[in-house]
Amino acid sequence: MVTGAGPGIMEAAATGAGSEHSLGVSIRLPFEEQPNATVAEKDRLVSMKYFFTRKLMLVKESSGFVCLPGGFGTLDETLELLTLQQTGKMIPVPIVLLDRPGGSFWRGFAQFAMKEMAGTGMISIDDLDRVLITDSVEDAIAEITGFWRNYDSLRWVGDRLILRLNRELSDAEMTSLNDHFSGLCLEGGIERTEPLEVERDERDLLALPRIILTPRPGRSESYTA
Repeated sequence: MVTGAGPGIMEAAATGAGSEHSLGVSIRLPFEEQPNATVAEKDRLVSMKYFFTRKLMLVKESSGFVCLPGGFGTLDETLELLTLQQTGKMIPVPIVLLDRPGGSFWRGFAQFAMKEMAGTGMISIDDLDRVLITDSVEDAIAEITGFWRNYDSLRWVGDRLILRLNRELSDAEMTSLNDHFSGLCLEGGIERTEPLEVERDERDLLALPRIILTPRPGRSESYTA
């Protein structure tokens, strides 16, 4: 669990995960609040001088993101995350914008994005489809854990996209995938595959089952191999 090391919801998250599973990444500012005790007392704290290195630390090793209402700093970090996902500069991960019960912070943000940005062509109408906006903790947990239920990782080999899985898909699941997503394919469909030659040469997760497809040209191709 990586947080900004502050009090409030950041301290609650760190306390819930426990000090051995928590890391705080703070920023050195004259008016910055002191780091919470969970990350400070057992040397689980990293202090950054610059915001860009702090954001890198918050994002680089994380497998999922839960963003809660906040100020300019929170919006800066959230927009950075959405930009990285939109432009394919980071691998797909689950993103949850979690509000307080009955709150309107993130739904108001989404309305602004749709009206002022998508409405004027500055972003695509589906750019927030990768994000779950909710005020339910249970739904937030389900989004994070469900994303990683079987998916492990991806890799590009030329124009082919390989998805590595934790378990083999059944024939019925393969049929369902193609029924729902074959339109994303440039040719053919979604198929099972053995590790490709370059994966075997690099011994890249050879024990995992995988599926392969050739996506239509588009934004997804910006993900690097």
